[in-house]
Amino acid sequence: MEIRNHTTVTKFILLGFTTNPKLQQLLFGLFLIIYITSLAGNITLTTLICCSSRLHTPMYFFIGNLSFLDLWYSSVYTPKILMNSISADKSISFGGCATQFFFSAGLAYSECFLLAAMAYDRYVAISNPLLYATAMSGKLCTGLVALSYLSGFINATIITSETFTLSYCDGNIIDDFFCDLPPLVKLACEVPESYQSVLYFILASNVITPSAMILASYVFILAAILRIHSTEGRLKAFSTCASHLTAVTLFYGSILFIYSRPSSSYALERDKVVSVFYTVVIPMLNPLIYSLRNKEVKDALKKLTLKWDINT
Repeated sequence: MEIRNHTTVTKFILLGFTTNPKLQQLLFGLFLIIYITSLAGNITLTTLICCSSRLHTPMYFFIGNLSFLDLWYSSVYTPKILMNSISADKSISFGGCATQFFFSAGLAYSECFLLAAMAYDRYVAISNPLLYATAMSGKLCTGLVALSYLSGFINATIITSETFTLSYCDGNIIDDFFCDLPPLVKLACEVPESYQSVLYFILASNVITPSAMILASYVFILAAILRIHSTEGRLKAFSTCASHLTAVTLFYGSILFIYSRPSSSYALERDKVVSVFYTVVIPMLNPLIYSLRNKEVKDALKKLTLKWDINT
């Protein structure tokens, strides 16, 4: 049996994307633009939903919470990416790494459950439009959002405590831009079967279960749409789901690509690109997805802008 030295790791080194100074400056500019756009988009959408009485509906309540999640989700990663792009010190403390891992996991898992709740909301809206406001009461909506956050951060607590009690003996260099599960597991001296069981539980409870709920909701949504006789009615019903379906496809597609494969098939260079997509790019895209094709959001923005101009 191979004997490997157990060392006490006090910090990790994040290699990021490249060591080329010119490319680092280019990436700094790119990520800064993406982050500013993400902050502006999510803050604007959240503000619109809070301030516009026309948007005080169950659908926009969920969208507002999604924007709130994306606002913090991108902030878990991007400031550290920007700092590492212009600094010679690429290190992150053990505690800092664990904190980043915890919040990134908690926010990501919460988003998984929130997207499932949004799929259920779309099902109720299409299958029972006359009773929609009654069925999706404020109490139910608040409960679904609270359950999403609670489930997400309970699971984050489990996976964080299990991951950061592993012994590390393959150094402290993380070939990634943030403290993620695959590169951390690669540094572990050994991965016990109990840890593998925790990983399967996390995957089942946070990805597979919400995915199954979303799939079931859309099966019922499709059945409800097919019962609509007019083509115009079908198109209108489908358009109410298009934004959510786009967000689900982008988020779950990238998550499943990274975490549902065996560890032997990880290619970190390729996976870093996919990781950037769901950690940095998707939080920027979601406000655009839910606003560009949404007349109510556009009208609310025009009204708020006009009100601002009058007051100034």
